This record gives sequence, structure tokens and C-alpha cells, in this order.
Amino acid sequence: MNDREAQAIAQDRANTFPWPPVLFVLAIAAAWALGRGVPLDWPGLDDTGARVVGIGFGIIGVILIASAILTLRRHKTTVMPHGKSSALVTGATYGYFRNPIYLGEVLILLSLAELTKNIWFVAASAAFALAVTVLQILPEERHLEAVFGESYRDYKRLTRRWI
Repeated sequence: MNDREAQAIAQDRANTFPWPPVLFVLAIAAAWALGRGVPLDWPGLDDTGARVVGIGFGIIGVILIASAILTLRRHKTTVMPHGKSSALVTGATYGYFRNPIYLGEVLILLSLAELTKNIWFVAASAAFALAVTVLQILPEERHLEAVFGESYRDYKRLTRRWI
């Protein structure tokens, strides 16, 4: 594939497969299965403070995801990670993080870790973050740069990929 063909593909869409939701479900399933098959002791405390933090992570994760989806819909662009982007969205949660949906999913996995006392959810959150970065975020960044050019490069300079 030459550079021109690669650029044409990058402009069309970031991906042709919806990696993030599949990876998220796989992370939950793997953590649950490993917790049942190879249980490890929870290193943290089982107290009210820890539960509040765990629930807080989950609530923040859900809020990030919901806010991001509503923002994308308001701008009439795709919510699906394998869809075509028709607008560069930089407001609301996207003004702070370039990937608020994926960050929200990581926070939900960490919340599940604390709430279930299953350390495998911590490992799953790290594996999910790495896999979604390689399989979705990097191609998505190439796609958005190909479609929106300097506007997207400016946005990248002002916001973080994760936190």
C-alpha cells in the first residue's frame, strides 16, 4: 500500500471494526473468568472509603460516557468507533480529554475491581487501555488528522489523549 492509498483509507474512517465495545466486553469477561478461575487476594481495604471511591469511579465513568455520546449526537457525528466522522468535536468533555468514552470505560473497570474485590479488573483496565490505544485511538487520530488537518492538530496540542 502506498502513502496515497493509506491516506485515502485514513480519511474514510478510523476503523472498519468496532474495537472499543468488543474490547470492553472482553475485558469484563476475562476479568470475571480469571477472578473465578484464578482468584487473587484483594490488596486494598474493605471499608467505606474504598467503596465510595469505587462507586465514584463508576459514576464518573458513566457520566463521561453519557456526556461524550450526547455531545457527539448534538454535533451530528458518529458515536460508533468504526463510523465516519463528520464533525470535529472539541467541547464539553472533549475539551478536557480526547477520548472520554474510553476513559469512562477504564474508570468503570476500576470501579468493578473495587466493588467486586477482583484484582483482575485492574489488570483488565490496563490491558483495555493499551489495546484500545493501539487498535482504535491511534488509527482514529490519523483519521481525524487526515479529515480535519490543522484544526485537529491544534486540538491535540490543547487536550490530552487520556488524562
